Amino acid sequence: MNRTASGISSALSPPSAPARAERAADAIVHALGVAGALAAGPALVALAARRGGDGAVVAATAVYAASMAMMFVFSAAYHLAPARGAARGVLRRLDHAAIFVKIAGAYTPFAVLLAGAAARPILTGIWAAALAGAALKLAAPGRFERAALALYLALGWAIVPIGGPILRAAHPATFWLLIGGGALYTAGVGVFVRKSMPFQTALWHLMVLTATGMLCAAVAVELARAP
Repeated sequence: MNRTASGISSALSPPSAPARAERAADAIVHALGVAGALAAGPALVALAARRGGDGAVVAATAVYAASMAMMFVFSAAYHLAPARGAARGVLRRLDHAAIFVKIAGAYTPFAVLLAGAAARPILTGIWAAALAGAALKLAAPGRFERAALALYLALGWAIVPIGGPILRAAHPATFWLLIGGGALYTAGVGVFVRKSMPFQTALWHLMVLTATGMLCAAVAVELARAP
């Protein structure tokens, strides 16, 4: 009985100063992420529209913009909203599923811009795997966590073995932005799994935000090139 009462008291007590500082830092990172996605996405779509009215390029860029915004919004809702119980579980599912959608969304403008018809099998495979991963996160939350993490990484780096048409046509700046962003995402996994690290969540999300900024810059580089 005393142990139960102690646990309840601990759960209801206000967070410590370090916990409040970490939560505040994570809130700042998420605010930057949401604001950045909502600003960069439409800017990229507008840049795509100025390339001469290629509907496929505009649509592909819009898919990327929407997936990026979805990832940051769901992440902010899950990590910062005061939801508890079932509601928090739903937000967690959406947060983790949105990562798969964002990965596939990031491939889409590069494939359409740089590979054309050759990109169809690449996009089909990436989107099929990403949607399967998202469905797994929605239907079986908390299960197959290692497999899901491996699939995140495999999808992100699939551009190396299967994305030859994209990489060969990319501007050198695009190539290095993609590699740098991928390396930062991957390094972030090391932070993600170290739950006891101070400011671990904020640092992990800052690495995601920075890597996403690099991918946005890569999309902008390709959109700015002459069609």
